[in-house]
Amino acid sequence: MSHPDTKSAMVVLGLVLTGCGDAPRDQPPIGQVTGVITLDGKPLSEAIILFQPTHGRPSIGKTNLSGRYELDYNATTKGAKIGIHTITITTHRDGEPGNPANPGFPEVLPARYHSRTELTADVTSGRNTIPFNLHSQ
Repeated sequence: MSHPDTKSAMVVLGLVLTGCGDAPRDQPPIGQVTGVITLDGKPLSEAIILFQPTHGRPSIGKTNLSGRYELDYNATTKGAKIGIHTITITTHRDGEPGNPANPGFPEVLPARYHSRTELTADVTSGRNTIPFNLHSQ
């Protein structure tokens, strides 16, 4: 099974945040998803989290300074498709060479959380609180 890499996650983030207008008429059932991501017991800020269902559009979010995230299905809909998802969490973002205002972010997470993810979650209808307690070792 192929898992999205960091660049794919960033492309999806751009598409989700820019959106394509109103929700499509054929939009699947969606559950609201929030949670907190910690690394070694401390909030993980500025992480990108991607929920990829077996079939269909992924949902994406970004953690705040407290490690809290909320998923976006598209520009107008919060949440994720109901069902089992493969989860990718990354801190890496490319910067602009020579631009101190955009240095990028290094990856601080082990590959088991992104390029070789072991994470899954089941999204149900209604509100879902799905925390991730990650470990650097």
